Amino acid sequence: MSVFLVTRGKTFMRRIVIAMIMALALPMAMATPANAGGLDDLFAKLLVKQVKGSNVKKHLDALQAIATANGGTRAAGTPGYDASRDYVAGKLRKAGYKVTLQPTNFVESWTENSPPTLNLTAPSAKTYAPNEDFFTFQPSPAGDVTAQVQGVDLTLPPTPTPTSTSGCEAADFAGFVAGRIALIQRGTCAFAQKIRNAGVAGASGIIVFNEGQPGRTDAFPLDIGEWRAGVPMVFADFAVGNELAATAGATVRLKVDATLVLGTNDNVIAESRFGDPRNVVMTGAHLDSVPAGPGINDNGSGTAAILEVAEEMALYPVKHKLRFAFWASEEIGLLGSDQYVASLSQAQRDRIKVYLNFDMVASPNYAYKLYDGDDSDAEGSPPGPPGSAQIEQQLQAFYGTRNLPTVGTDFDGRSDYGPFIAVGIPSGGIFTGAEGIKTAEEAALFGGTAGVAYDVCYHQACDTIANINATALDVDADAIADSMARYAFNLSSIPPRTAAAAKRAATTAHAVESVS
Repeated sequence: MSVFLVTRGKTFMRRIVIAMIMALALPMAMATPANAGGLDDLFAKLLVKQVKGSNVKKHLDALQAIATANGGTRAAGTPGYDASRDYVAGKLRKAGYKVTLQPTNFVESWTENSPPTLNLTAPSAKTYAPNEDFFTFQPSPAGDVTAQVQGVDLTLPPTPTPTSTSGCEAADFAGFVAGRIALIQRGTCAFAQKIRNAGVAGASGIIVFNEGQPGRTDAFPLDIGEWRAGVPMVFADFAVGNELAATAGATVRLKVDATLVLGTNDNVIAESRFGDPRNVVMTGAHLDSVPAGPGINDNGSGTAAILEVAEEMALYPVKHKLRFAFWASEEIGLLGSDQYVASLSQAQRDRIKVYLNFDMVASPNYAYKLYDGDDSDAEGSPPGPPGSAQIEQQLQAFYGTRNLPTVGTDFDGRSDYGPFIAVGIPSGGIFTGAEGIKTAEEAALFGGTAGVAYDVCYHQACDTIANINATALDVDADAIADSMARYAFNLSSIPPRTAAAAKRAATTAHAVESVS
């Protein structure tokens, strides 16, 4: 018998023994009050012991080998991504999960064939200068439409407001007449969010214009990675938008001549065989890298950590359904997670009781940052949906058991929690830092070097297997295991979700403007 078969047999038998112990303990533990050291506490301690940093490292070694064999990258649309997908899916199937590959789209190529057109045709005529007064919003679909313009929740002078929220909420389009061209103002939320809302409202074309604030008065070309409204779209300077808004009954011709080619990548979604499907505990990490490098910290670290947790939890007779997601195309606009959430019915969204996101959990100059679910610092982005504060507290409690400090980090819209908090799903997670600079206060708390980026190889070719902090990787993998095990058996700390709470969450989500 080979060494492989012996090792595999021992691992399998160990999991069978664990499953038998858990099955015997289940009736007794279920009768124990949650606050008296119940099933969640028992299995959290067991899982943390099972999850090993050395096993997480083996997954990272495999992802590095995949990148090395595929031109040094695992980016969306590359063979390196497909091999990463197959590796993760294979491990999950072998562990016993029900695995689904969900196709998602991304922009494979976009070419502008000729300059765009934006002409006022009524009540008077005026031609705006392409690539001066306005630019094509990349990657706009082609289209040629003449229709009346309708402003969407605009904030125009002399109203004294620091920024616009135009188009950030579906409610902004109440009364919008389908078939008109949406005139939307820049500000507050991601451009992509405004575009998607306009598409849902039935806009035949989209004009986004600047706010008129200092430093934001010139139009410029932008690639927002968003095409799903399916209509031509341009970005204009403030003078153009203000003029169209002030012209009663303004009708324009909007034309974009471009060739848009879409590619397909797969999300990997794995579900436990056990657990109540009405109560889903979900965790996710993005699987793709940037084209420039192998993406071992960003985000092989999150991928490998939750993959190890999934393997060790495979035979747990959990009370709540577990769902592990490995997202495609995060680096080009959160496309995998966004299309996943968009594909869910409201009932399916309601079944997801918590979403935990792990993106970069082993930065070389790390800090233990937890998403600020309650906005305790009262700065930057608003809090997450109700329940997010409790997720943050649960993670804090784990680090506290090891006498490790943590600091908060904003829900700034830069990772795959974004689509979840936008629909009111309680979210949280761990982040060890990217291109930001470590402060002196953080160096005093966590060690490392103040005045240096948390990850000097962020989005670069040097984000290799040598770009990992083993201590952070091991500790964070344990923290993931602890929270997943606890929520797998006990969701009592998460408040019931209401329609009103979900609506409030949606109105405050994506508070930082981003092209992605």
